[in-house]
Amino acid sequence: MSKPIRDRFDDVPRSSGRVGAHRAEAPGMNGWVVLLWSFVAALVLIIAGIFGSLVVMGRISLFPEPVASSTPVPEETGVIDTTFSVMILNATADEGLDEQMRDVLINNGWPAETVFASDSTSQDFSTTTVYYVAAEDELAAIGLAGLIGGAEVEQSDFYADLNDTAQKQLTVVIGLDRTDEAPSAPEDTPAP
Repeated sequence: MSKPIRDRFDDVPRSSGRVGAHRAEAPGMNGWVVLLWSFVAALVLIIAGIFGSLVVMGRISLFPEPVASSTPVPEETGVIDTTFSVMILNATADEGLDEQMRDVLINNGWPAETVFASDSTSQDFSTTTVYYVAAEDELAAIGLAGLIGGAEVEQSDFYADLNDTAQKQLTVVIGLDRTDEAPSAPEDTPAP
């Protein structure tokens, strides 16, 4: 037989280790990692179940209706207008309340000749009220009501005949709420 021909593979050094590609076996999953993932999966399923139950029962709405918010209505504060003449009527049994209120108005800038004080024929008017005639006089009536310590404000021409001046007039009727007596029966409009 003839001798084989030599090639490049004949000169490879011999080694005692493995030659070629060797794959290791797939390592087994660690027991704690499997337990942790199982716990996380169970927790997610429980939370999803509770949420789904609440949605079905109607306790949670996925798409709630928008609630209309209420816009606060600004309260009119009024203006102090000393160009108005003021008629003060004491509709209580207490003497001198009309003069006391007249003094308050004069001390706050009203000319003495435009503030008139008198007793009313009625003595059981329940709530102190500032009356005005025209709608454009409302802010002045609100301002006067605030100045005298809070009073009702009402539009009425009932007292318009009492105005014998050329000025616009506001009328203050002092009620039982300004006395020590408790109001017994409400009276809407006293007689002048």
